[in-house]
Amino acid sequence: MTTTPWLTLLWAVPMIGAAVVIGLPRSAAHLVRPIALTISLAVLWISVVLAVGFDPAGAQYQFVEDHPWIPSFGTGYLLGVDGIALALVLLTTVLVPLLLLAGWRDTPDETELSGRAPHAYVALFLAVESMVLIALVSLDILLFYVFFEAMLIPLYFLIGGFGERCSSASTRPDDDSSGGFGAGAKPARSAAAVHFLLYNLLGGLVMLAAVIGLYVVTATDSSFAAGTFDLRAIVGVAGSAGLAANPVVLHLLFLGFFFAFAVKAPLWPLHRWLPDAAVESTPATAVLMMAVVDKVGTFGMLRYCLQLFPDSSILFRPLVITLAVIGIIYGALAAIGQRDIMRLISYTSISHFGFIILGIFVMTSVGQSGSALYMVNHGLSTAALFLIAGFLVSQLGTRAIADYGGVAKVAPVLAGTFLVAGLATLSLPGLAPFVSEFLVLVGTFTRYPVAAAFAATALVLSAVYVLWLYQRVMTGPVRDGSNRLRDLRGRELLVVTPLIALLIGLGCYPKPVLDVIDPAVGHTLSIMGVSDPSPSAVSPRTAQGPVRHP
Repeated sequence: MTTTPWLTLLWAVPMIGAAVVIGLPRSAAHLVRPIALTISLAVLWISVVLAVGFDPAGAQYQFVEDHPWIPSFGTGYLLGVDGIALALVLLTTVLVPLLLLAGWRDTPDETELSGRAPHAYVALFLAVESMVLIALVSLDILLFYVFFEAMLIPLYFLIGGFGERCSSASTRPDDDSSGGFGAGAKPARSAAAVHFLLYNLLGGLVMLAAVIGLYVVTATDSSFAAGTFDLRAIVGVAGSAGLAANPVVLHLLFLGFFFAFAVKAPLWPLHRWLPDAAVESTPATAVLMMAVVDKVGTFGMLRYCLQLFPDSSILFRPLVITLAVIGIIYGALAAIGQRDIMRLISYTSISHFGFIILGIFVMTSVGQSGSALYMVNHGLSTAALFLIAGFLVSQLGTRAIADYGGVAKVAPVLAGTFLVAGLATLSLPGLAPFVSEFLVLVGTFTRYPVAAAFAATALVLSAVYVLWLYQRVMTGPVRDGSNRLRDLRGRELLVVTPLIALLIGLGCYPKPVLDVIDPAVGHTLSIMGVSDPSPSAVSPRTAQGPVRHP
């Protein structure tokens, strides 16, 4: 226990901030963004305090807060943070202030929502941040589930109410397509928001059944005095004697949890909602969804699927690895075929999530450390690439790749930062994603060399879609319209610079993050009773001369 409830402050400050912002009068619209930014920076400071006070060699869960909630139902207000959760907490609190800056002008029409559109927009951002943070630090399964589902509501309104106003159709003079600026924007983003909500609600309902089923299992298990949602208690039994339930029941419960997380992540073929939701959102909202919210899915696989159901995780491992490899290749191939800048980038995330899930389920220390690090690095690289592309698209009013050309000649800083972010996406050595992707592939090869070989093809495919995109948009002659583009300046540079610095810094020196992550990964594997594959023994050979045959 700690004297200062840091974890409560971590999620309560942005939630209270959201209430304060939404309660401001309409005449204070000019104040809502600075206030929200200040609140997000305060949350970042709290996360830094947690990082400084966290001891990688200490207890698995630190800064623990344990208070009764519904004792008769076996649930409590139970919070704690381990190394993996801490890394994702830092990712979230770093990105949200940058996203608020990036989306500073995402609500230009002050007449919408009776002049309170800016209030609603930033309040929803802070609400999502709060719910993600409490989900990451929750050690009570029911508490986690409540906020796992609740975060869908503000994100739904962000997608459907504050969507992208640009068109994916070409606006070239020689193009007779009818999709101009903002054409069909509201119906499209409403459909994308509903699509997002239905997919994730379905996953959540399946998970609810699994959560209830798990409680019933603990209530009938003699290892527990009564039914409980305490993650630590259940994992302790699951990792030692095993839960006293029919193996088929445990397999079904595993599938219930996994299905919800696979939708959130998303894992192929449950990915269909992501591209539409990403392109119809504002760039800031899309990054919030892909870089922050979706990480709760892969985090849930590590914390809940593997630790609560170790035997089921091992049983379904080949299936999950197969789906992950398909997702890696599919996402890369689909990205190559896109004509929409933002849709192309969204498909790259499907490929990257495949890598993260692959590293989790190969169940090697190197692979899982790489996956946990990949969650952080993917968040940074996706944020950089998507936001820079958003700054570009907002100027010309079209997402069609064919409408751009020669941007590097008129906006060299924008083109240069876009190239760095793109090279990070294709995992160039020296940039952060390279380390994590390399660890995942190495960890996979030691146990599943064929899967690693297929996954490695994405390295070539990613080079194709990133470099080809850069060539078509940034190089060549300046197209009509592109000559009106301006370079990054002021607020935009303030957003992009920290992301590029983090990509380079973690690419050159990832040790601080790995030092925090590795103990949590080791604990997960020890609970599962899984060890790294032993190196192949090679018989030593002594030097000898040529053999002469009679």
